[in-house]
Amino acid sequence: MARKNAQDNPLAPVTVAVGQEDLLLDRAVQEVVAAARAADADTDVRDLAPDQLAPGTLAELTSPSLFAERKVVVVRSAQDLSADTVKDVKAYFGAPVEEITLVLLHAGGAKGKGLLDAARKAGAREVACPKMTKPADRLAFVRGEFRTLGRAATPEACQTLVDAIGSDLRELASAAAQLVADVEGTIDEAVVGRYYTGRAEASSFTVADRAVEGRAAEALEALRWSLATGVAPVMITSALAQGVRAIGKLSSARGGRPADLARELGMPPWKIDRVRQQMRGWSPDGVAVALAAVAEADAGVKGGGDDPEYALEKAVVAVARAARARRA
Repeated sequence: MARKNAQDNPLAPVTVAVGQEDLLLDRAVQEVVAAARAADADTDVRDLAPDQLAPGTLAELTSPSLFAERKVVVVRSAQDLSADTVKDVKAYFGAPVEEITLVLLHAGGAKGKGLLDAARKAGAREVACPKMTKPADRLAFVRGEFRTLGRAATPEACQTLVDAIGSDLRELASAAAQLVADVEGTIDEAVVGRYYTGRAEASSFTVADRAVEGRAAEALEALRWSLATGVAPVMITSALAQGVRAIGKLSSARGGRPADLARELGMPPWKIDRVRQQMRGWSPDGVAVALAAVAEADAGVKGGGDDPEYALEKAVVAVARAARARRA
């Protein structure tokens, strides 16, 4: 979820929402609007693109009203405002109008940094809305969604949902809300699987899981389904690499409790248990062979080969064989 600083009053004179995650930016706006309308149901909301806020427009929007109505002025992509308009906004920071809340959505980064710095210097409330590019961030987001919705969900359920849905936060939030609305009690992996079985089975992580478990036929079936449903080949090689690396890390780690190993290897405890089950047929040589096969497939799907699908099939078979080397 969006992280907020100590100034956590949605009705602060100025709020800046910083980042490029659309869902979090929209939620930052919704929070301010909801608070304003809770204070005054007749609150006037103006939602503006940069080209709609010409020099002088902000002064018009924030001029005192005869009826002293509450107003929320939202400016999207504030980093794209013209230089003259930026001067108007900076001047407003020094003398904000009572009963008016200004919300600036800023992408962060170098463009328009002067405006962002000025807002911070003026003590604006800030909401961080970073793009969630790491799987761990999306997993934390899903956990937060279930907490906010007042429902318990197991770690495995959260991971399965992320694997099934992918990187779109809106879809993840919608899926979590749907599960909470439809299911009573704790949400577990089986429940998520029932709801999202088609997508879960088509995910790159399912291909990887079946391959590192030595289940070649199932891994190939999942691979073909993934490709047929539009999963990018590079996502599959990435998942295969993660799966094999996890095997290698755990096999070379010192023994200990899952919690201790989790801290050492940077994995959640539940994943330690899963990888332990997957690594039973692996040998150090098998890990090396599998990683080489995945690297070759990765080069193939990134333009080094003529047939990405064939490159993936070869990698999946090689990984599955390596997973069974010790059992043979």
